[in-house]
Amino acid sequence: MTRRVAAIDCGTNSIRLLVADLDPAAGTLVDLDRRMRIVRLGQGVDRTGRLAPEALERTFAACREYAKAIGELGAERVRFVATSASRDAENREVFRAGVREILGVEPEVISGDEEAALSFAGATRELAGTGAVETPYLVVDIGGGSTEFVLGTDRPEAARSVDIGCVRMTERHLRADPPTQDRIAAATADIEAAIARAAEVVPMDRARTLVGLAGSVTTVAGIALELPEYDSTAIHHSRLTLDQVRTVTARLLASTHAERTGIPVLHPGRVDVIGAGALVLRTIMERTGLTEVVVSEHDILDGIAWSSVEAPGAVGDW
Repeated sequence: MTRRVAAIDCGTNSIRLLVADLDPAAGTLVDLDRRMRIVRLGQGVDRTGRLAPEALERTFAACREYAKAIGELGAERVRFVATSASRDAENREVFRAGVREILGVEPEVISGDEEAALSFAGATRELAGTGAVETPYLVVDIGGGSTEFVLGTDRPEAARSVDIGCVRMTERHLRADPPTQDRIAAATADIEAAIARAAEVVPMDRARTLVGLAGSVTTVAGIALELPEYDSTAIHHSRLTLDQVRTVTARLLASTHAERTGIPVLHPGRVDVIGAGALVLRTIMERTGLTEVVVSEHDILDGIAWSSVEAPGAVGDW
């Protein structure tokens, strides 16, 4: 039986919508609407511990747009998942109340482990059983506020979320344009320490395939592939070597805001944080010894959609 669901992923940097028809028996997901808005909900949260009023208003404006699209497409069920920034903020109840008023659903502020499991499910569903890659997978979801590490084959076996997202690292270390070598070194040390903490829980040395998710990774792929514009079909399941990631990272960290603005695949909302995101990816590959990353356009958003039909007790029943 096909079910029409809406999934919303509200992260530190972006808020994304997927409306899709899912058939659990056939294992198929057909996109009806997939869109993203850069709202920077996590603006200043690392420093202040609070969601800024202007960041909340940008997010609520996107929610109003999404509510209209969901209503027009007639989704039977909506699941709204919020991640790092709304976990960390003292005033997160203001955010929750605004979402309830606009969308009529309770936003779930999920834990890092839940975020990791949803990312793994969304990223690996298509890879499972194809024989195209070796298992276990190490799935890394580089977000704005945090990065999730998940190891598994058919399901997650170990997961850890650490606070090394592209927005957080930019605000903490890389605010100069371009950043100095000292600040890059400080950011790298911060990222390496977080990877070490994740490795206490996630046995990364067992991984045979690195799968990279979210906007930092897909944007690095688009730059490495020298695409004339952002093309999700070309990016999805592309493979990047460590050398390619190093080249792109060095270019981004050495460039000015104006120079990065001229990169055709780079979304305007990522111009100021993409250097940090690329640095996180490069450091992960160097520290794990995994010299290739499989890039996935399917991630936590797809995992949220599937969870709506596979775990109906989680947020109300059908």
